[in-house]
This record gives sequence, C-alpha cells and structure tokens, in this order.
Amino acid sequence: MEVKIGVQHAPREIVVETKKAADEVESAVTAALSGDVKVLTLVDEHDRKVLVPSDRVAYVELGEPTGRKVGFGTI
Repeated sequence: MEVKIGVQHAPREIVVETKKAADEVESAVTAALSGDVKVLTLVDEHDRKVLVPSDRVAYVELGEPTGRKVGFGTI
C-alpha cells in the first residue's frame, strides 16, 4: 500500500510503500494524531522504518499500491 505523508514546513511529501493493511496504517496514524504516541512510525516493504514527529504531520494519504510495469506496450 502506498502512504503519502505531508510534513509541516517541508517542501516535499514522504512516500512509503508498506506491506501493512490499510486498517493497520490508519490505526497508527490515528494514534499519532490523537497524541497517544509522539512519533508516527511506519515500516516500508524493505523493512526500513520511517519516523515522523506526530506534531509535524500535515496530512496522510492512503492509496493503492502502484504495480510495476513489466514488458512492452502494445503497438
């Protein structure tokens, strides 16, 4: 699943491809925005952690995974 995170005072958004389901990501974002946790933590598909301070999150966009195109287009 593709997750885009907008960070306050940052010109670019953070894009993370994760193996987690949408419900798991949504619950992590909700906990971070409600103040239960100080840092939003997501793990990408290469097992790297992305940490964003909860008070700097501007928006989070959940999307479908982008499939990699393989092969040649039609003629």
